Amino acid sequence: MDSNLAEQVAMVLKAVAHPARLQIVELLVPGEMCVGDIEEALGEKQSITSQHLNMMRDKGVLACRRDGAKVYYRIENKNVIKLLDCVYDHCEPQKGEGE
Repeated sequence: MDSNLAEQVAMVLKAVAHPARLQIVELLVPGEMCVGDIEEALGEKQSITSQHLNMMRDKGVLACRRDGAKVYYRIENKNVIKLLDCVYDHCEPQKGEGE
């Protein structure tokens, strides 16, 4: 892997490397949502939710569109879903462990 690709990969990983941002991605897997619905689902303030959404949009993880006064977000980079599925599989307790 060359350094340019390594830098791009690191930026995507950093973009989702926060509990709230992981929850946002999970919320958006079925389809787009407006900012207000995302805020409500997270239980976060609008300003904090917007910071997370903007950061992931700037890194190409999410995309958005405006419809009147509402802004809707969706997952732009579908590979992020595959990546997180692998991480989730790794983090879930194995059956029989800890019992």
